[in-house]
Amino acid sequence: MLKNVQQELNRFAKYVITQSKANLTRGKKNSSKALYNSLDYDLKVSPNSFSMSFLMEDYGVFQDKGVSGIKKKYNTPYSYTNKMPPPSKMDKWIVRKGLKGVRGKDGKFISRKSLQFMIARSIYNNGIKPSLFFTKPFKKAFTNLDKDIIKAYQLDVEELLKFTTNGNN
Repeated sequence: MLKNVQQELNRFAKYVITQSKANLTRGKKNSSKALYNSLDYDLKVSPNSFSMSFLMEDYGVFQDKGVSGIKKKYNTPYSYTNKMPPPSKMDKWIVRKGLKGVRGKDGKFISRKSLQFMIARSIYNNGIKPSLFFTKPFKKAFTNLDKDIIKAYQLDVEELLKFTTNGNN
């Protein structure tokens, strides 16, 4: 019954997802493609209501909103307090980025475990800067959503009235 409303909500969600993916790529936050590939939405429309939810990897919220470190603060609800991110989680990222350890005082490269620890400690101290890869397109599209939904609903009501009056003639 709410065909036009459903189309408008689909258009809204597709725009948000497309722009979010583009922002991840532009912001160079797309090394594993896991977050990029997880971006999706779920729309349920019934005769009396609708619900929409956006889906992404759990860590996507932290990439979007950021995380305050113990030394550097951001305007975000998330922060590191007494626990550092696990250094072992940095390994695949280090490999994908092609990072090599720096040379120590003895001229040898530091071990990968040391590099993992140094990156984790840096994230703990400095946090993760908010990228707003999802928030910006969502807010931009949401500003016009109410007007677009009203127009779509109006079209749905007009179609219903035409169908009802034509059916009774």
